[in-house]
Amino acid sequence: MLDTIKAADQMYANHLRKGADDPYHTIFPKFCQRCSAIPDAAILEVGSREVSGVSRRPHFAAARYVGMDIHEGPGVDLVGDAHQLSSIFPANHFDALFSISVFEHLAFPWKAAMEINTVLKPGGIVYISTHPVWPPHELPWDFWRFPLGGLRLLFSEALGFRVLEATEGIPGRVHSMVDDPPTRDLPYFELSLGVALIAEKIADYDREKLRWDLPIASVLDSLYPKR
Repeated sequence: MLDTIKAADQMYANHLRKGADDPYHTIFPKFCQRCSAIPDAAILEVGSREVSGVSRRPHFAAARYVGMDIHEGPGVDLVGDAHQLSSIFPANHFDALFSISVFEHLAFPWKAAMEINTVLKPGGIVYISTHPVWPPHELPWDFWRFPLGGLRLLFSEALGFRVLEATEGIPGRVHSMVDDPPTRDLPYFELSLGVALIAEKIADYDREKLRWDLPIASVLDSLYPKR
């Protein structure tokens, strides 16, 4: 058994790298730099509750920062739903918006992207990070996983955005626990646990062609867990 563990450790050791150097972790500092170049920037964080004790507010000390979350708690200035941003804030209100590890928990992430477009100023920037692969968490509100192409699609020109930078990172491997031939070679392939992008609002999305008026309450009878 010990020999097996040592062999596995060696296999992964050849692929390990520092988290700070991982592509997934290098995009957020670039977003912060862009924000710092905007005079008196108005910035919204969607999902600001400090569930793990981490606050990103200090990155935007010189800005007009608003932290919003579905529940009250540390780091939250305003309670609200990401699917209803345009009912909470005026149109063309924020210079920048960011959301970290939230989109997998949104029932209708495409609706949230439309709402982000509405409350951002023309030329405003958005940073989104989420997961292509991750164990179930924050149940029962854990709905989606996003490969890089899927996240880019949510912030494409059709929804009024231009992607400035996008990447995957946090490499990992998956192991099937079933004797199933199609999954036999999976451990030899690298996959990403994180995906992130920066996009710019270039136009309002077409509200005649793109609509999603279905309220969450009509499809869900639960609430995002408060802990």
